[in-house]
Amino acid sequence: MRVHVSRRALLLASLSSTILTSGTAWAQEASKTDYGDEIVVTAQKREENLQDVPISIQALGTKKLDQLNVANFQDFSKLLPSVSFQSSQPGVTTVYMRGVASGGDGNHSGSLPSVGVYLDEQPVTTIGGTLDVHIYDIARIESLAGPQGTLYGASSQAGTIRIITNKPDPSAFEGRVDGEINSIKHGGMGGRLEGMLNAPISPMAAVRFVGWYQKDAGYIDNVPGTRSFLGAPILDEGGNLVGNQPGITVNNNAFVEKNFNDAEVYGGRAALKVDLDDNWTVTPTLLYQKQTSHGTFYQDPKVGDLQVQRFYPDKRTDKFIQAALTIEGKIGNFDITYAGAYLDRKAYQINDYTDYAEAYDQLYANYTYEGDFVCSGLRGCFYLQDNAGNTIDPRQYIIGTDHFRKMSQELRIASPQDERFRVVAGLFYQRQSNHIHQDYIIPGLADALSVNGHPGTLWLTEQKRVDKDYAVFGEASFDITSTVTLTGGGRYYKYDNSLIGFFGFGRNPDGPPYNGAASSRTGVAGCYTTTGEILRDNPDGTLLPATVEGSPCTNLADYVNGKLVPKRTKDTGFTHRLNLTWKPSEDILAYATWSRGFRPGGINRRGTIAPYAADFLTNYELGLKTTLAGGMVRLNAAVYLQDWKRFQFSFLGENSFTEIHNGPNARIKGIEADVNIRPIQGLTIAAAASYTDARTRNNLCEIDDPTYQCTDPGNSIAAEKGTRLPVTPKFNGNATLRYQFPVGPGEMHFQSVIAHRSSATPDIRVPTANALGRIRGSTTVDFALGFDWSNYSFELFLQNAFDERAELSRFSNCGQCDGRVQILVNQPQTIGARLGAKF
Repeated sequence: MRVHVSRRALLLASLSSTILTSGTAWAQEASKTDYGDEIVVTAQKREENLQDVPISIQALGTKKLDQLNVANFQDFSKLLPSVSFQSSQPGVTTVYMRGVASGGDGNHSGSLPSVGVYLDEQPVTTIGGTLDVHIYDIARIESLAGPQGTLYGASSQAGTIRIITNKPDPSAFEGRVDGEINSIKHGGMGGRLEGMLNAPISPMAAVRFVGWYQKDAGYIDNVPGTRSFLGAPILDEGGNLVGNQPGITVNNNAFVEKNFNDAEVYGGRAALKVDLDDNWTVTPTLLYQKQTSHGTFYQDPKVGDLQVQRFYPDKRTDKFIQAALTIEGKIGNFDITYAGAYLDRKAYQINDYTDYAEAYDQLYANYTYEGDFVCSGLRGCFYLQDNAGNTIDPRQYIIGTDHFRKMSQELRIASPQDERFRVVAGLFYQRQSNHIHQDYIIPGLADALSVNGHPGTLWLTEQKRVDKDYAVFGEASFDITSTVTLTGGGRYYKYDNSLIGFFGFGRNPDGPPYNGAASSRTGVAGCYTTTGEILRDNPDGTLLPATVEGSPCTNLADYVNGKLVPKRTKDTGFTHRLNLTWKPSEDILAYATWSRGFRPGGINRRGTIAPYAADFLTNYELGLKTTLAGGMVRLNAAVYLQDWKRFQFSFLGENSFTEIHNGPNARIKGIEADVNIRPIQGLTIAAAASYTDARTRNNLCEIDDPTYQCTDPGNSIAAEKGTRLPVTPKFNGNATLRYQFPVGPGEMHFQSVIAHRSSATPDIRVPTANALGRIRGSTTVDFALGFDWSNYSFELFLQNAFDERAELSRFSNCGQCDGRVQILVNQPQTIGARLGAKF
């Protein structure tokens, strides 16, 4: 079946190539008037033709977004070959560009993202998952590859994605309604309903309302299964393990369900635009969205195709609201822009953690110390008992919440853009916080063995993280000649990041055992007392009050003058961009760029691990943009080399607790290109591709080692020099063919999209990557056939036509769970219909 799919995909690709090579002859039948359209972007904080911007940028406009039925991040990311990502379910996605990926950094208290995401003028980048804004009534999506640190700051180290909404228009009343119904092979039925209304209030003011509801059917089955846990050990007279008594076997009968990974999203957007006069415009906007998903979106290869075995409920709710304000105007000949926003995002998640219990039961199956038997399995090595002293079911589940708050403000000024010398300069401030709650529950766990004040909780995390950024930035351009322009820019930044709170087990004052894990070091034992000592060193001391609501005490903080203050890391620095542009004609532009991006350092959630430092990405790039054959061919390409210094990487360490360290250096070499051809009336062919070679330049050691030699005892090499960076495939590309032709009173169209990506590794650490297996390469093909007449449209579509099981990521649910790999796959073959109307 796989060979059959590949042949069909290659056949369609061959057809596209035939059309491409025949384009010269067909081009004689078309005129520049028909195809000389212009794509306007604001990547450099001003409106420009896409072909005049000396940046590697791809733009998906309103028309293309509608034609390709783009509704969310996963839909448009496959059209951007420089973009890759890691994900476990909707709303939990970490985005990468150009291979700048160390993997595993999607944690709520992990590294800041390396790719910035903007909604209009406001940043919506958050830790722990990209904001998955529903795509409808969007003017365009801009993908800016390479460091954008000068104009976009810390979270744009590797690139920036900008989602630009359509603005209210006071010139006319208009609206549209679109609906869809679909059926997933191996799954259920879903659909969506979307609408937009633009209403003038006066000749100088208008409002625009957008709303959506989408129901995605499930296609993963939670099938019957059992898990067995070891019983008490049986020892011979010499104290040697000879077997185990009958243990506990559990089943998931209460949670068996077909197509249990359904999802629902609804929300709306409202905008008001008021032209105060000919020079000043005020645009306040409000966005709300709620997304709820059930089940898991990955499959377990040990169980079967599109199947898993889960033993507790899985659910995630992600809702956010953003209020934003943009003010644009002029003072003299200078353009002034203010952009401010406040984002409030709340995420609730409950997940089965039986994999963790199963892995630890096997890890401690025959635990010895210095050759002597100590204990066996969870029942022998842990104290998982109820209040009556009875051994209980060791399965766990997690309840986790994140409460993100983000405020950003930017004020910038730009000189007239038609002058020979022109500048853009501004000030930026951002504060984002997250209240982190992670509750690891074993139902029935004795009060004395639980986290103090939290019966049934084996482990608790209650922390507050705050990240603050300040910046002064500017760029200046000078036209050396009529065809040569030199641009230089810089950004002076300051970051101040902090973390405070609690993590770990409880402490039974009458112990041992101190808790269900028999740990005397982590958790309450490490909390601060009034003397500044920790409880473990001062057992009779008085604990200081908790600094974060919901925690029993504080063990992640600094003790200063009798008070607990957050652990902090802060720094200042400068990033730059230097660009030389040559435009010998209106249809050709060449550029060379030297730029630098950075990502701030931060505090590790495990307080005993040192903070991690900022990492930096230096980019050397040559690019070419051309418009040929009278506007019928647009071809852009760029080649680049990037040096990534002391890159941050995250992984699940001891007790499956996220750790962030600075690793070695890496070098990334690549090329990317996109072409758009209109050879004859009604036919459009577009293709985009990237090739990325990203490798480490030093050894990655198991334990931090600035020499990269990993020679100290117990410090082995996790990844040798020359190891490929994870997640990003070497080759990633897509092609779109669309043909429109008149039929009767309207116009019919046929469309096909091919997306291909080669394989990649899931983790930078070679042993872990080998245990998880490679993310396999894949090719998917979509088809659509539709008819447009007057203000109505109708379309039939077939997505993932050959039911390819494209792997999007591979991971395990805990640091010791590599024996049970989870594979996130794309949605199976989906057939459906769409109907739209404009008025």
